[in-house]
Amino acid sequence: MQTHLIATKGSRQWQGIPAIERAANSRATDGRLWSAFFSGGPKEPDTENYVLLSTSTDAGLNWSDPAVIVAPPGATRAYDPALWHDPAGRLWLFYNQANLETPDFSVWAMTTENSGDAHPRWSTPKRIDIDAPFAFRLNKPTVLSTGEWLLPVTWARSAPDGWFAGDQQIQGVAISTDAGANWKLYGGVEAPHWALENMIVERQDGRLWMLIRTRSGVLWQSFSEDRGRTWSEGSPTNIVNPGVRFYIRRLASGRLLLINTPDPRQRRSLYAYLSDPQDDTAFGRGLLLDPRDRVSYPDAIQAPDGTIYAVHDCDRQGPGEIILNVFTEQEILAADSNGN
Repeated sequence: MQTHLIATKGSRQWQGIPAIERAANSRATDGRLWSAFFSGGPKEPDTENYVLLSTSTDAGLNWSDPAVIVAPPGATRAYDPALWHDPAGRLWLFYNQANLETPDFSVWAMTTENSGDAHPRWSTPKRIDIDAPFAFRLNKPTVLSTGEWLLPVTWARSAPDGWFAGDQQIQGVAISTDAGANWKLYGGVEAPHWALENMIVERQDGRLWMLIRTRSGVLWQSFSEDRGRTWSEGSPTNIVNPGVRFYIRRLASGRLLLINTPDPRQRRSLYAYLSDPQDDTAFGRGLLLDPRDRVSYPDAIQAPDGTIYAVHDCDRQGPGEIILNVFTEQEILAADSNGN
């Protein structure tokens, strides 16, 4: 495994919550990588929050100075960026906006057709029409075998007085059947203790599996048998998590990659796990990505040659490190065998 530093906070007061993507037309050996994260003001959340973007052309060894790409005016904050290439090769930058004065809690996106360029031409930011008074999202969409796009959404039935809706937050998906031109909200899964930041994978049996961050010491789950239109009642899994973002995605091999913090109480240590080829719910011992305290918020992408690029943050108010780990499935399997 290789570990590279994307950025520290420098003169910024804090930074974190990174995303990662790889240019669709890049060669396997030196593909352009993109990383987004956010900062601004003394903390998060804050009205001064904005989104930063950085890029690398040498597989993550060196990165450009982070540049501001989204900074709404006035009392509106921009936060929680996600980078994602759609099946046609467009690079999407999803992010949230929130304004307590309006009030407005909305999901936005912009796209580019030339993500292999150092300075791509981005579209005008567009609000994603999600029919809820409070909505935000964090993680990448999932493309189903049917071609539909599912964007995981945390929402509430009424707008809160503060930045988040707390225990009123429920989990659903925004579904697009026309390549992102229009979206419709489905699902209202309840989970305990301030649930948020769900992720969705399509399982081998055809069901959709939603995993949900909670403060109960484990991830919660829900299932859909109709491609995301309806969801089962939320229930606990046996995946230990302290109430922090995790990452799950199906790799080219067919295995699921899970990046998670296996501590029920604190953000200590980050591991990458692989699922059993025959059982999407069974994971090995995992590869240790970062043993430190205050590590959190993983995101990842797999290149065509199988290389996995995973980002996370460490100590947002301290050095504010944005970290890149580069590894393979074989390294995770070796760690499983060695018990490391």
